[in-house]
Amino acid sequence: MASIVSDQDLDTLFRAARSHSFWRDEPVTDVQLEALYDLTRWGPTSANCSPARIVFVKSPEAKAKLIPCVSAGNSEKVRTAPVTAIIGYDRKFYDRIPELFPHNPGARDWFTEPAVAEETAFRNSSLQGGYFILAARALGLDCGPMSGFDKDQVDAAFFAGTDIRSNFLCALGYGVHEKLFPRSPRLSFSDACSIL
Repeated sequence: MASIVSDQDLDTLFRAARSHSFWRDEPVTDVQLEALYDLTRWGPTSANCSPARIVFVKSPEAKAKLIPCVSAGNSEKVRTAPVTAIIGYDRKFYDRIPELFPHNPGARDWFTEPAVAEETAFRNSSLQGGYFILAARALGLDCGPMSGFDKDQVDAAFFAGTDIRSNFLCALGYGVHEKLFPRSPRLSFSDACSIL
């Protein structure tokens, strides 16, 4: 049986974690980004399809490409964050299924119809994106997930000529906690859940 993590760990991952918009001028290293992906990749996906593809926007040149793609309210967040990750998805993820799901390589054929591939890739990359945020928090990084961007513009700037499309963005670094506004409420169990 799996052990329960400590209350301190639960605070780090969930209860005390916040979405940040303001960042300290402190770098995130490539080693940290590799460690972040190494944790993220262990999250579950349908038939282990693992469609997420991540671009870590870190250099001034890459930021200059991304900033015009985001809404006005997100441009400063992208400019000042040490890194902004583009969480994308490979619409032809199924070509890797024989490698990733070796006990049933024929599972590739479950996903080749374009609408099924698109839905599966988007859903599972979203799931992987959730694990990405938890992994970042577990490694001591703050996150600023965002959806205020022009998807077509991001895809043209970063994924032209590929089958990869963008899902959402997530700024990474060390947030300025003093600039957080009071935490917004969440729905209660009785508002959001039922047991049948």
